[in-house]
Amino acid sequence: MELSNKQGTLQQAFDLAKMPIIISIFVTPVRFLLELAGLPESTIFLIGLLWLSLAFSVYWGIKLHNEQKPYLLILISLAIFSPISRLTVVAAWWVDITWGLGTHYGLYFDTLPQVLLNHAIYGTLVQIIPSFILGSMTIVIMRYRKSKPRQTK
Repeated sequence: MELSNKQGTLQQAFDLAKMPIIISIFVTPVRFLLELAGLPESTIFLIGLLWLSLAFSVYWGIKLHNEQKPYLLILISLAIFSPISRLTVVAAWWVDITWGLGTHYGLYFDTLPQVLLNHAIYGTLVQIIPSFILGSMTIVIMRYRKSKPRQTK
């Protein structure tokens, strides 16, 4: 019984992560192309994986607040989504350094191990930690609102 429950939770987390993964496949290339087009960094900063993970965490918090293990579901969904979404950043780095395009993706790191450590591992944590906190806060707020009796006038 416990094993099937764990598999059910994992499957539910995979299902939650599918759409953010699909969207993230397009976010980094769009940002990359906008940077190549010459838009200022302050403008394209608004298009990014951190904002995407924060937005989905709020959505998940609203959607899952009645679930039995909403915090676990958000955490597992983020642990699935975040590293996969960072692969597009690694690809953007490779394109940038291969063709010397001069985007911010190729500025800071010279080798693939540096990129994997900083973009894939550290970047994943930068997405997971604040997103989990925000999703958890959303669950708390939704549960509070649900438990609070409505006042009629």
